[in-house]
Amino acid sequence: MATAPKPDLPLLYKALVPLNSQQHATWRSRTTDKATWLAKQNIVPLTIEEFAEAQRHCPIVFSGGDKPVPLALMGLNDGVNVFVEEDGTVCEAVYVPAYARRYPFMLAKLSAESTELSLCFDPTTDLVGAFSDGQPLFDNDNPTDACKATLGFCEQFEIAGQKTEAFVAELQKHGLLMDGETTIQPEGAGRPFVYRGFQMVDEAKLRELPDKVLAEWSRNGLLALVHFHFASLQRMRELFARQVQLGKGPVPAA
Repeated sequence: MATAPKPDLPLLYKALVPLNSQQHATWRSRTTDKATWLAKQNIVPLTIEEFAEAQRHCPIVFSGGDKPVPLALMGLNDGVNVFVEEDGTVCEAVYVPAYARRYPFMLAKLSAESTELSLCFDPTTDLVGAFSDGQPLFDNDNPTDACKATLGFCEQFEIAGQKTEAFVAELQKHGLLMDGETTIQPEGAGRPFVYRGFQMVDEAKLRELPDKVLAEWSRNGLLALVHFHFASLQRMRELFARQVQLGKGPVPAA
């Protein structure tokens, strides 16, 4: 159900090109109310700064692997997003993670040896290009305010990402992540639907943590993040019910 972004290209991105004033001097950036890149995306990476808001709308789980990342579940089955229609229309006032809101831009290293991050974009998008409409990205080789705002948003996302990595590392340090499983038995269905492929915090191990660790986590906000995660898991059944309501529920086995 939940898998980590591919190592070669980040989730949602089909390609990455560095933005520069030589090649893109006359290019512009458009805004849109259609999140087409999310229409069939059921998982979106999440930062810890978003837990409080995101847990009100969707489950928060962790991907598998050695380097888990928090994920907002926008659907329980691959290719199903219950909050975004096929044309990209966001169905309701659902929280859209910053990871998706920064698209088609992101900060990335231009080479494996590089220590600096550069502002890049997905060239397959129709939101950046040599249009007559939209906000200019450069003015006489200098970044415009719109370009600076995009860069600033991406920089803040990277900072939040570093804090998120530290949080996940703390969970791993204490062995708190375990394989997750959700079983949903719809009324009238012969067999329940079982969802796996994600990680979650082990409540039993959390209760066994030393008082000193729990007190420190309470002071620095980490304990609140864990409780946001727990609270969000109650949204699993709501998500399943919404899939069924939209006719996107899983097909029962024969």
